[in-house]
Amino acid sequence: MRISFILLILSLCFLSLDVSAQDQITVDDYKKAEQQLSWNTSKLVDRMNVRPTWTEDGKFWYQNLIPNGTEYVLYDLKTKSKKILDGKSALPKEPKGPAYDRRKEAISPDGKKVVYINNWNLYVRDLDTGAETQLTKDGIENFGYATDNAGWRQSDAPIVLWSPDSKKITTYQQDQRHVSDMYLVKTTVGAPELQAWKYPLPQDEKVIQIHRVIIDLENDKVIRLKVDPDPRRGTLCDDISCSGNFDDNQWSDDGKQLAFVSSSRDHKIAQFRIADAETGDVKDYHREEVATQYESGQGTINWTCLFDTKELIWYSEKDNWGHLYLYDLATGKLKNQITKGEYVVTEVKHFDKKARLIYFEANGKEPGRDPYFTHFYKIDFSGKNLVLLTPEDGNHQINISPNFDYFIDNYSQPNVAPVSVLRKMDGTLVETLEKADISRLLATGWKAPTQIKVKSEDGKWDLYGLMFTPTHLDKNKKYPIINYIYPGPQGGGVGSRSFSPGRSDNQALAELGFVVVAIDGSCNPGRSKAFHDACYGDMSTNTLPDQVYGMKQLAEKYPFIDLDRVGIWGHSGGGFATATAMFDYPDFFDVGVSESGNHDNRNYEDDWGERYVGLEKGDNYEKQANQLKAGNLKGKLLLAHGGMDDNVPPYNTNLVVDALIKANKDFDLLMFPNARHGYGSDSMYMMRKRWDYFVKNLLNQEPPKEFKIMFERDSRP
Repeated sequence: MRISFILLILSLCFLSLDVSAQDQITVDDYKKAEQQLSWNTSKLVDRMNVRPTWTEDGKFWYQNLIPNGTEYVLYDLKTKSKKILDGKSALPKEPKGPAYDRRKEAISPDGKKVVYINNWNLYVRDLDTGAETQLTKDGIENFGYATDNAGWRQSDAPIVLWSPDSKKITTYQQDQRHVSDMYLVKTTVGAPELQAWKYPLPQDEKVIQIHRVIIDLENDKVIRLKVDPDPRRGTLCDDISCSGNFDDNQWSDDGKQLAFVSSSRDHKIAQFRIADAETGDVKDYHREEVATQYESGQGTINWTCLFDTKELIWYSEKDNWGHLYLYDLATGKLKNQITKGEYVVTEVKHFDKKARLIYFEANGKEPGRDPYFTHFYKIDFSGKNLVLLTPEDGNHQINISPNFDYFIDNYSQPNVAPVSVLRKMDGTLVETLEKADISRLLATGWKAPTQIKVKSEDGKWDLYGLMFTPTHLDKNKKYPIINYIYPGPQGGGVGSRSFSPGRSDNQALAELGFVVVAIDGSCNPGRSKAFHDACYGDMSTNTLPDQVYGMKQLAEKYPFIDLDRVGIWGHSGGGFATATAMFDYPDFFDVGVSESGNHDNRNYEDDWGERYVGLEKGDNYEKQANQLKAGNLKGKLLLAHGGMDDNVPPYNTNLVVDALIKANKDFDLLMFPNARHGYGSDSMYMMRKRWDYFVKNLLNQEPPKEFKIMFERDSRP
């Protein structure tokens, strides 16, 4: 009886070992994983997405990648006919635009002149004659005109907005003299090279201030707007130039008025104003103040001023959803809410002021579909006659013709290849242009990620994501799970909901014997205001309660997931979240790879933290810092950073390194001496080290020595 019991126990042990066992990782396994990277998978996809070039004579052309090369297609909107051209040389001849330096110059709407920065001042150059004229004369170091050279944005391009008649520009004189300095030291042979620039931090009493001006080129005048300087803030992203122009500004058609929005330092107040372009007088019209942070849309700024009718279309989340509202500027009163319901207007694509129609993209409107799928709609200014223009289930990417008569829609799902259609602006289907062919990709054994849905940790919301499993998945085995994380709050780890043959290295990593999951937790955009604000004030939450609870739910549904072996990795905000996970959940996460993390937001540029945390008060920033939790580490942690990271300076990781040393903790560190935030040419090395780290510490196997991941460009032009 005793012998039988022992044999039973031994057999169960061997059975357990067999179920959890992984075949020995080899060089061939790494090569197979490498084949799942996007540059290897995308070249096996044909006819994916139509990206049109519209011509002035009522046509458009596009390029198709096909198995043996490239074909060029010309479509005639008048005859509704499609023609395959005899090579690139047969394409319609496009008017040759003026020659200028797009990196350093901003061209006027009439194409006749450009402005540029020289020695902190603004100059204009006539493209016909080459004549140069200095427009401003009082710009000095760190108090210059149209500059975008502080913090993580370091550009030589001028930030301006030309008036429609090309006679004026609006810009600013930027005062950054009083903000913090940042220093990085380049590793060289001999004397090191110091890089120093202005980098505002939450500790600064005042952030960068912009003094708004209008420059009248015809009359050689600089008109200062009669308002106090504004903090360098915008309503859409962490900068005042998300688009490359001077955002949150709009000229009247005649160039006599300028509408703009001033944002408070903490992003809680958005003040809509109109300036007289001749006198600089400014009048306030509409103000919105929120408890957390105001934003004007997702992907684009959605407010617009209707100068002719003295109306304002304003974007607000005041009813918990991102919607459009119509205001009377004469009275300041709300005329009507234009869009309403439990969905999010993300991007207005076109305001038809004559027909009083709005064409816009929105998420979450269609029941039973992934709430992150974008659809295209139109609606009257009155809020009546809402029409869905893209009925198919999927994520829709829209390209509208210049005359606003047609649009091209590329729609797909993460596991459904794209279809490209041409529609009239009323939604009428004209023609299916292309259907992506992924047969060559499928022939290699490739498989799409699994769309997943779990509950948030607090039970309030459904969360959505993607799960990547080995193409050779054996459901009778157990696989470690790796959580790829980017916590936002400006965007999650899943990324676009459109089809993609390769998402980062998620499938490649899975191919080595892991289950990889990306879950967009609460605190991210594209849903309700409450959903986005769930972590407001404490970014160290990092969606981790949702990630942990989500993986537990997945393990119940998919028994091949092994919750005794859990990894996590992320870059930038994901690096911050990874280290937090290893410190706050040391009994759940076993292995982490934390890349370029903003581990203490007192050491990161002001505008990101102050948008999502608020201003620094007491210990509200300090208590979120990862270095204070370093003593909790139990698992294996690899920290990585670029020594010349001018986005998230490397001192963020050094704080954690110092704390781990003082806590006598074992950890691993990888520094790329001269790399920026994304590692550049060192990124393949980082990827391989990440694979190695999980193979060694989650699979308990020795990875192939010094495997070299190779980037190969698609040979099709």
